Amino acid sequence: MAMRLSGLMSGMDTESIVQQLVQVRGAKVDKAKKEQTKLQWKQDAWKDLNTKIKNLQSKYLSTMRFPDAYSKKTTTVSNSSIASVITGEKAVNGVQHLEVKSLAKTAYLTGGTVEKREGASSEELSALTKMNDLMTFEQDGEGNEISKNLVLKGVGDEDVNIELTSDTTISDILNKLKEKGLNANFDAKQQRFFISAKDSGKNGNFSIEGDDTTLKALGLNVVDEDSEESGATYIPGKNAEIKLNGATFESNDNVFEINGLTFTALSETKEGESVTVTTQQDTDGIYDMIKNFLKEYNTVINEMDKLYNAESAKGFEPLTDEEKEAMSESEAEKYEQKIKDALLRRDSSLNSISSAMRETMMKGVEIDGESMYLADFGIGTLGYFVAPDNEKNAYHIDGDADDADTAGNADKLKGLIASDPDKVINFFTKLSQNLYTEMSNQSKSVEGYRSFGNFYDDKKMKSDYDDYTSKIKDLEARLADYEDSWYSKFAKMETAMAKMQDNMSAITSLIGGGS
Repeated sequence: MAMRLSGLMSGMDTESIVQQLVQVRGAKVDKAKKEQTKLQWKQDAWKDLNTKIKNLQSKYLSTMRFPDAYSKKTTTVSNSSIASVITGEKAVNGVQHLEVKSLAKTAYLTGGTVEKREGASSEELSALTKMNDLMTFEQDGEGNEISKNLVLKGVGDEDVNIELTSDTTISDILNKLKEKGLNANFDAKQQRFFISAKDSGKNGNFSIEGDDTTLKALGLNVVDEDSEESGATYIPGKNAEIKLNGATFESNDNVFEINGLTFTALSETKEGESVTVTTQQDTDGIYDMIKNFLKEYNTVINEMDKLYNAESAKGFEPLTDEEKEAMSESEAEKYEQKIKDALLRRDSSLNSISSAMRETMMKGVEIDGESMYLADFGIGTLGYFVAPDNEKNAYHIDGDADDADTAGNADKLKGLIASDPDKVINFFTKLSQNLYTEMSNQSKSVEGYRSFGNFYDDKKMKSDYDDYTSKIKDLEARLADYEDSWYSKFAKMETAMAKMQDNMSAITSLIGGGS
């Protein structure tokens, strides 16, 4: 950097002179920066639009191009308190008769009241209570304690032996039962064991066996309801049973998957009674799918038209920091928004994808040798002079209660879905296939210009943006050199003038001395 001297000798404001010279040359830097900023805004505008176009393709067209997407059916039960039904893709239309003979039950053992043995040290029974407080343990001839055993049956493939000693706690027993797949708890307030299978159905049945003394001490001796003896009660697990069209089916959990339908039994039917199960085409589901697709299509095509037909912003350029400082914040935002709104005006890539989508929607689709159009299903655009600006390519469904423009027309689409659903499904399947294919072609990768899945030249824009970065860096370096060169020239001038003044002073001094 050249030495910067103020005009001490010349009396000139060299700083202002140099800055004025630099400002003229600096306009090139500002221009490049504005062009780069504009390009960045355009990239952002395209990214936002590109996402919306891709969402239309992936959210709707990717599924609607397959007939299975329209195979929507619904099933109703004449008495919803008896059973609920989920309709699968392979469900068959028709009316069936259902009887719920029994609901699934879970095996459950409620223990009898556990009491302390006489002379026990424990005051209150809890999970920490030891077996020594519930029963006595005998000893063998050598004075060794003889353990007791409980045998758990029905859980897993093999019987499970649970060894009990005087130090075994109630908690130890509970843990063993839980390890083997049972729900087990000891209610200290009720002084009882509560044990159940984890799953309902007869496959969850279990039993706990042992000698009478041990079982009674733990309240696990199962007795009949009418027995005078106290003890545990056991309710065995039971499978749910239904009859569908006379055929019997069993399930361990009240859920039955039969021929594309999933039944959940909720309560039993009375003897000799049944409920009807009706499966039919879900006309509302097909209608809503088409309606939602057109709503999304309209949103996208309207925005594309708005961007393409935007008012010109000719003469408007992004503001420099100095220019923004001269405006209020709202004025600067409004000024730059006008530029942003016009970034895709008459954009060739936008015109390409927009035209392709409009043309595909207008083309006929061949169904059973007949060319059919959206208009044949009561779907069309409004008249050119009726539709609002930038909504002239939007589609409306006749009879759509949510559309003020066409709500009063006859609902042809719903009628066709009800009377000939296959024709409707075939048409929209093929239309979706055509539109999906066309959009895929428009978003193919182009070497050096476009990445796969994008509808604009994202690669080219990035390359141009990087070029601007290099160009700006080069222009700023040249500008700095230009500025330094002028400071250098003025510094040399000041130095020369200083020497000249020194020489003049010396001459004056000599002349004065001679006189």
